[in-house]
Amino acid sequence: MKISREVKTAILVISGVLLMVFTFNYLKGLNILQKHNRYQTEFDYNALNTSSIVTIKGNTIGKVEAITYDDKTGKTIVTIIITGDVNFSTNSKIRMYETGLMGGNALAIIPMPGPELAKNGDFLQSEVEEGLVTSLTKNFSGISSNLGVTLKAADSLMNNFNRLIINDNDDGIKAAIAELNKTIISFREMANAMNKLVVKNDATLTSALGNFEALSSNLAEITTEVKKVEISKTFANLDQTLQEVNGMLADVKDGKGSLGKLLNDDKLYTNLEGASLQMEQLLQDFKLNPKRYVHFSVFGKKPKSFDAEGNIIEDEKTQPEEIQIELQNN
Repeated sequence: MKISREVKTAILVISGVLLMVFTFNYLKGLNILQKHNRYQTEFDYNALNTSSIVTIKGNTIGKVEAITYDDKTGKTIVTIIITGDVNFSTNSKIRMYETGLMGGNALAIIPMPGPELAKNGDFLQSEVEEGLVTSLTKNFSGISSNLGVTLKAADSLMNNFNRLIINDNDDGIKAAIAELNKTIISFREMANAMNKLVVKNDATLTSALGNFEALSSNLAEITTEVKKVEISKTFANLDQTLQEVNGMLADVKDGKGSLGKLLNDDKLYTNLEGASLQMEQLLQDFKLNPKRYVHFSVFGKKPKSFDAEGNIIEDEKTQPEEIQIELQNN
């Protein structure tokens, strides 16, 4: 079948138009070969254009297709076109935000949980996110007033600082700097005096340093000699002495020698205890019966005798008539 030249021309023109439409939409970020959904929202004012992008979580998913003004409500109706494979609920919102400091706005889908997914042609709620420039513009009056207060405070601070510098009293910085200069001059004079003292007594200081060096040498020699002492031999002698002392103590413990017998013999303790008891009895008897041991005779009378039990022994013999003082021991 032969195709006429007119049909070929028409097919070529239609293909060119379709290619131009596809290329134009593709350059704007819209692929007409994919499925798309359209949604609408409204704003109090228009800050968009038909080339503004639509994003979700930072990803571009569509663009603004149409912007119309509603005379009845005074709202701006915005129609957006989004790729069909993106799903979100009907509770989601469309937020307008600034893309940069130099201007330009875009739309963002803010997903919200909801029971139903948004469908093609649904109307979504909108909100506006204030940018940096808008916030500064709204708050410029407050910033300017605060800036004025800050400038006044800075001016007052500078005035007080100038007064403090110019003040000639003792509390001023000028007086403090003068005192600091005097202190520095005093330190410099003291350093000069120290230098003169060192120069004047250079020989004495040199001699003192030499003596100190000689003393250090002597101490080093003494230390060396102390190191050379046979410390091990001294400890050996000490150990031998301790062994001898231990042997002597062992002999004493075993009852050997006079000291050992004195410490370990029970007879000595028994004899001493008996002698002590007899001495105690003798003293007690002396206190109770002193006439047994001491007798005073003025007229020559024979003293009475006592037996072991303390009874008086009768004796008819008489003594010569003379003054006698007899000491009798029983």
